[in-house]
Amino acid sequence: MNDAPTNAPVLVTGGTGTLGRHVLPRLRTAGRELRVLSRTIHRSADGVEYVVGDLLRDEGVAPALDGVHTVLHLAGGPKGDDRAAVHLMRAAARAGVRHLVHISVVGAGRVPIGYFEAKHGAERAVSESGVPWTTLRAAQFHDLVLTVVQKLGALPIVPDPKVIRFQPVDARDVADRLVDLVQGAPSGLVPEIAGPRVYTMADLVRSYLAARGRRRPFLPVPVPGAAGRAYRDGANLNVDGATVGTRSWEEFLAEKLG
Repeated sequence: MNDAPTNAPVLVTGGTGTLGRHVLPRLRTAGRELRVLSRTIHRSADGVEYVVGDLLRDEGVAPALDGVHTVLHLAGGPKGDDRAAVHLMRAAARAGVRHLVHISVVGAGRVPIGYFEAKHGAERAVSESGVPWTTLRAAQFHDLVLTVVQKLGALPIVPDPKVIRFQPVDARDVADRLVDLVQGAPSGLVPEIAGPRVYTMADLVRSYLAARGRRRPFLPVPVPGAAGRAYRDGANLNVDGATVGTRSWEEFLAEKLG
């Protein structure tokens, strides 16, 4: 078990995002006091203290870590995650943090695209910091997939990159796993978490369109180069050895659109 004092606050980065909104109440139910690092001001209440800081700019990070023994690093974006992690880990090492739990993405270090490379860089910043750590790689959340298919489904002709497949996972399943990891001891790189099924992009768009009572034509498009080979090989998937979420894409879609 994690030997950090249970009365010390857990610092959560990205606590106002999709995953953070599921994680915070679960940690509060587990009895943890929370401190959330956010770029904007929020009112502190119900055992959750909000502090202002910016990981990319390296502002407000050190004060946020004062008295903290455990960090849950959820913050992320389309770019700059590697730089943000360097700033966080430098401050965490100085503050004597005893356990940092980090969410990454399935495919980090395997898919040669900037987003995945930045995630892998963040993983290296965590593992090389000297701070005891745990990293969980998760597949794309249902919420993100829904945003993508809504945009594609609005087009008159839907592009169909046949080599790209997804194994989307419900953010609530990931939140459950992260709370267990925060309560446990540093474990390094733990088994990835993905959803119960693999889908092509066309599968996902068609299921969304069907739920909306719509139809669209699809146009096959190539994905060339190293990225295409990585997707063809399933580098962003983990069918074998992954922790599998319990909530399917179909269940999520029915919940959101029903």
